Amino acid sequence: MTSSGTNPQQGPQDDRVGSAAWELLLPAVSAPARTRGRSLQAALREAVRSGRLVRGTRLPSSRDLAADLGVSRGLVTEAYEQLTAEGYLRSGRGAGTWVGGAVRATRPRARDLAPRTAGTRADFVAGTPDLSLFPRTAWATAHRSVLAELPHQDLGYPDPRGLPRLRAALAELLTRRRGVVADPERIVVVSGVAQATTLLGFALHARGLRTVGVEDPGSPQHDSLYAAAGVTTVPVPLDEDGICVGSLRDSGVRAVVTTPSHQFPTGIAYYARRRTELLDWARSVDGFVVEDDYDGDFRYDRAPVGALQGLDPDRVAYAGSVSKSLAPGLRLGWLLVPQTLADEVVERKRTMDLGHPTLDQALFARFVERGDYDRQLRRCQRAYRERRDTLVSALDEHLPGTEVSGIAAGLHVIAALPHRYGPQGTFLARLGAAGVAVRPLTDYAHARAEPDDEKGVRLVLGYAHLPPTRIRDGVRLMAEAARG
Repeated sequence: MTSSGTNPQQGPQDDRVGSAAWELLLPAVSAPARTRGRSLQAALREAVRSGRLVRGTRLPSSRDLAADLGVSRGLVTEAYEQLTAEGYLRSGRGAGTWVGGAVRATRPRARDLAPRTAGTRADFVAGTPDLSLFPRTAWATAHRSVLAELPHQDLGYPDPRGLPRLRAALAELLTRRRGVVADPERIVVVSGVAQATTLLGFALHARGLRTVGVEDPGSPQHDSLYAAAGVTTVPVPLDEDGICVGSLRDSGVRAVVTTPSHQFPTGIAYYARRRTELLDWARSVDGFVVEDDYDGDFRYDRAPVGALQGLDPDRVAYAGSVSKSLAPGLRLGWLLVPQTLADEVVERKRTMDLGHPTLDQALFARFVERGDYDRQLRRCQRAYRERRDTLVSALDEHLPGTEVSGIAAGLHVIAALPHRYGPQGTFLARLGAAGVAVRPLTDYAHARAEPDDEKGVRLVLGYAHLPPTRIRDGVRLMAEAARG
């Protein structure tokens, strides 16, 4: 293949067309005859986009290129005409064909923005389950069965609340395991608790609410999720029994987000008196409680306490997901919504994404119906209980005097280290230098303040994603770093 000539407007270009075109075009012309023309056009288009054929480069004549590639001249002529029409090439009578100037070459890149803790020797950051426990075999079996059985019409746009089959399965599951009042008509299938939070934010905003209370300390995601719906979060402090209802009344809010079964991150549980006080407050202000039941199935010292929603389903919106029991990447959750908020939530869900993927819903419905989900919960509970025990034992051995607080539940603990390991800033710097990833309790405070050295070092330690051997090794590294 040859390339010669000078573009009178752009100046001479180096002779790179031969090698660039040969590399990219030869596979294209080897395509089946019926797709060869499209393949040639695609290859030329990509050569221009990627910069292999630079702006102002003169291309071989259609006759020469066809001869070099061993294809018909008409095939090359058609490719030149198509790319000229699209702006990739330009041509003039008697002046040849040139790479046009409309395209700006870019190097395609797909970045991975998934949250990960890179370059660590031990990672105790809370919030991630053990993804190796995902039931691949059972999931694949369910997937094949659902594909074979799913009616064609179920692949259309779904009810924005979710497939009736899944909502019925969730109603039975949540009533049995979490003690909720679960009417399938008031269940909305969502893309995790994050979407449930945003949908509720829009529904509250539509009712004229512009603020919502959040537990302090609590999940740092609430601020941005409610802000997306035009609602401002108001931090409300905790005491040893849960959110301070007196402070809640003083805040003036009429809705509050809580984690009453296992408060995140402190690990306390709301007991009967505080639950009653919280619901009395909601009724007195004609307001709502949002219950985030993020890990309610994982209690290790006794049967899990039932969800708050079961006491007053007209005042409590209940949200949960499979993020801790299966995998957060599934983006699958549920929202039990009070009747007065239902229409707004469902309409927002419809306009947001036209409903959750039907195949995923049908698959999970089958998973629940056949008992696979219950088996997965039991499997995770056994593993996480062992890992919590391992962590507590390792802290006692390597960091003696450490106090672990909170109920025996969930995927994390609060570890209060003796004062000799402080101040907190110095301790965290040493751990970071040693490659140990941890987060202090102060990171979860909505009302930001300087760490109080009088309170010593208090850490939120996640353990569910770590096998026992790595937990022990990680705590040992932590202790070595703490000693300097």
